[in-house]
Amino acid sequence: MKFSVFTVMAPDTTPKQLVDYLKDCGYEGVEWRFKEISDELKQQEPSFWGNNLCTISPDSSEQDLEALSSYTKEKGIEVTSVTPYLTSGDLVSTEHVLQVAQKLGASTIRVGVPRYDRSKNYNDLYKGAVNYLKEVEQMCKQYKVKGLVETHHMTITPSASLAHRLVSQFDPEHIGVLYDPGNMVHEGYENYRMGLELLGPYLAHVHVKNAEWQVKNQQDDGTINWEVKWAAIEKGVVDWQQVFEDLKAVGYDGYIGMEDFSNAYGTKDSLKHNIEWVKKLLNEELV
Repeated sequence: MKFSVFTVMAPDTTPKQLVDYLKDCGYEGVEWRFKEISDELKQQEPSFWGNNLCTISPDSSEQDLEALSSYTKEKGIEVTSVTPYLTSGDLVSTEHVLQVAQKLGASTIRVGVPRYDRSKNYNDLYKGAVNYLKEVEQMCKQYKVKGLVETHHMTITPSASLAHRLVSQFDPEHIGVLYDPGNMVHEGYENYRMGLELLGPYLAHVHVKNAEWQVKNQQDDGTINWEVKWAAIEKGVVDWQQVFEDLKAVGYDGYIGMEDFSNAYGTKDSLKHNIEWVKKLLNEELV
């Protein structure tokens, strides 16, 4: 397996700084966060989903993209993904991301999946997502970049099985699944190996982070309300030793992408800690 980083976890770091960090820490790939940042957000302190300095803007110039591509190549870092926040059905924005991914030499992008918040019927959302992916599949084939559906809470694909239901009618050469057990702490947990076996050839990438359930509050009648909070990779609910055993069992040998939201360490220390911890775990599994 090889290691990459989704740059959302490095909000206080510029793209060039991050590429240097990745080289120093032993990573092989980078997944660029792709999103516009408003002038208002730019006045705020760096944060994961706000003023994230390690983000490619959709209006980046050709020169900026070429410079970034050249720098990653110079440092020997592969661009594994351009990762946007697409709305399912937005074909214009999806094609733009594919064009940028092609210019940067990325092999994948994250495609849009409908949110699920009980306001619309799942079956209607599913039909719309299928129609969207039919068009996306053709665009992915054209640009030679694979589109990935992520297992993500508050969407119609929170689990491996629901992600598989959505992608199974498409060619796994062009449409795949980004498997994220950390998101499945919030919603969508299934036996890891069963889910991976079900995904089969659609399993295209894995994100590594962790989360834990905490008491939110307790009501007067003793009822306890719970919530999920991000945690350090070794301290959350996800049993990563089991996940890696299961990934090995299904023959996965692709990228492992770090996406740590715990704030347990500063950016570079987090990059170093996570890769060292995962490599140690993997080495133990191989013994």
